[in-house]
Amino acid sequence: MTQTRTPRLARILQAIHAHPRRALVAVFLLVVVAGALGGPVAGALDTDGGFAPADAASARAVGRIEAATGLEASPGLAVLVDGTDPATVRAVTDRLGDVPGVAEATPAGTARDGGSSLVLGTIEASAASDDVASAAIDAFADDPAVTVGGGAVAGLQIGDQVGEDLGRAELMAFPVLLLLSLLIFGGRAAVLPLAVGVTTVLGTFLALAGINQVHGLSVFALNLVIGLGLGLAIDYTLFLLTRYREELDRQGPTYGAVLTTMATAGRTIVFSAATVAVALVTLTVFPLGFLQSMGIAGAVVAVVAAVASLVITPALLGLWGAKLARRRSKAAEGRWYRLSHAVMRRPGAVAAVTAVVMVALAAPALRAEWTPVDSSVVPENLSARVVSDTLTAQYDGAGSTPVTVAVETDDAAAATDLAQRAAALPGVVASTPARRLDARTWQIDLTVSGDAAGDDAQRVVGEVEGLADDLGTDALVAGPAAEFLDQQDAIGSRLPLAVGLLVLLTLLVLWLMTGSVVLPLKAVVMNTLTVGVSLGALTWVYQDGRLTGLLGYTPNGGIEPTDFLVAAALVFALSTDYGVFLLGRIKEARESGLDEREAVATGLGRTGSVVTAAALLLAVAIGAFSTSEISFIQQIGVATAVGVLVDAFVVRSLLVPALMGLLGKWNWWAPMPLRRLHDRIGFREEPVVLEERPPTLANTP
Repeated sequence: MTQTRTPRLARILQAIHAHPRRALVAVFLLVVVAGALGGPVAGALDTDGGFAPADAASARAVGRIEAATGLEASPGLAVLVDGTDPATVRAVTDRLGDVPGVAEATPAGTARDGGSSLVLGTIEASAASDDVASAAIDAFADDPAVTVGGGAVAGLQIGDQVGEDLGRAELMAFPVLLLLSLLIFGGRAAVLPLAVGVTTVLGTFLALAGINQVHGLSVFALNLVIGLGLGLAIDYTLFLLTRYREELDRQGPTYGAVLTTMATAGRTIVFSAATVAVALVTLTVFPLGFLQSMGIAGAVVAVVAAVASLVITPALLGLWGAKLARRRSKAAEGRWYRLSHAVMRRPGAVAAVTAVVMVALAAPALRAEWTPVDSSVVPENLSARVVSDTLTAQYDGAGSTPVTVAVETDDAAAATDLAQRAAALPGVVASTPARRLDARTWQIDLTVSGDAAGDDAQRVVGEVEGLADDLGTDALVAGPAAEFLDQQDAIGSRLPLAVGLLVLLTLLVLWLMTGSVVLPLKAVVMNTLTVGVSLGALTWVYQDGRLTGLLGYTPNGGIEPTDFLVAAALVFALSTDYGVFLLGRIKEARESGLDEREAVATGLGRTGSVVTAAALLLAVAIGAFSTSEISFIQQIGVATAVGVLVDAFVVRSLLVPALMGLLGKWNWWAPMPLRRLHDRIGFREEPVVLEERPPTLANTP
């Protein structure tokens, strides 16, 4: 196959091919710098928050209280003391009060069974919660009778756990990936995904370290960088290597083989990275720090993976050349080719049965219940979880006021009236009188039955806001339930925009690639089915409390909604990714003169084993999330692994050839105005003319 030379890109590629060692040394130096500057990024990222809008009413309520008092709105530290001895409790209270950053430390009662006492610590608003939590843990590290918990400690321990999870996931995933890469890539070619993967991850860390200087990112994004970075590195290098081996058979270990590989498979990878990036960047539409961090990290890692693979791969191809040759599996290609023709003999029946099965598997997602990030996400062995469980079981949730009302008024009677009416609401089991914080700010604390963010607490938040409106009182409500409601409002208000952008950007990229409007629309429908299956699995496992022994999580009767969105965007992106691989080869076969069905069968024959192998490797890489001790990180890994495998083994193998067989030449239809526009601005493969052929370096050791 030949193609038109793009002078600048061809010169860069020729330079890399002619001097592969120099190119690889430059990449190595860049990786070293990226590791040195970007490696410490984990310690600089946010470890708490990000699950509610920064400007929501609940956040403004907290800000109002902190501005009036200089203290956090609720105690960030909860310390359990074995026994009820007053002298011991007083000593612990004094020690907690001496911790830097702790403004107040007060005893808060004893357990119902008399087994422990509770001391609460309120942190200064200007202090770094993580630093204060770490100092509090250190202050009682040598006292086995004291257990330190609370929201600040939970945030610190979750952040630390994410770091441990990353290390464990790497230790577990790398050996498996290396073994599978040796089997699938073969010999020294297994270096390709490793080199590109390390470059991608460290390069993304460097980019995120810079972004974090201007836009704070969540530490949870690092999990996505590791899993997706390794997965895309495997996908891209496997696709490039497979195409290069085909060209070795045609052109030998020449520059022409590398040029053709990069101009065909390399072009497909550019489109693939674009589809992944645009799908994930739509998460930034939501005003939630967690989702924005995931969207930014996902888009960056897709771009870095593409650049790394398009630089490192040609260098190694130029260095090793014929040493990368491997006998093509004609039998495997034949099986996929025959499967495609078998499907297209009865395309309607295959498409209908496959779609019905996928819809049935997706059905559980329709009954998903949303639950907030709460103490159940903290591993049971950590002190924050021990304290939280004890407070729930023995203290009726003391230490965590579900509903906090910040009132701003000059009228003391108005604040008092609101406090009295709020105290009489159903579900409120205890309350404090309106407490003056400064000249115009008052605080009312309501203890509500049930979970801090449960149905009762959410109902009370709405009723308090209604009371304030009826009384004409300027009141803002804070607390877990208020934050959860603000999260739901933010997601609901931006969801149509995010979905619209996701669909439109995906359609645009696929139209630029294919020139068709039918294929992009069909891709969106198939991706939606795949997303539904993955979210159905998420609901079936985590909401229904299955596989708890295997996965080691605590079910809370629902799914964290931002997990749902991240998993949906990620599965949609990777489904489009594999669709691009397959469509690229089908389009190429069709443009070579094959009829519609033969082009589909040829494209599937040449990519079937590649896509399924890549899916297995990516499922291992990103499925390593499931080893996380943090349950909402687990959920993303499980949903994505399911989605990737379903897409590769079901959608690409059955649904794509069935639908393409049904539509025939209509697959490539577009209105004439769009076709003319695509002819002017679209991307097409044309014959390559090599003006000169640089010396072959294939035999360089």
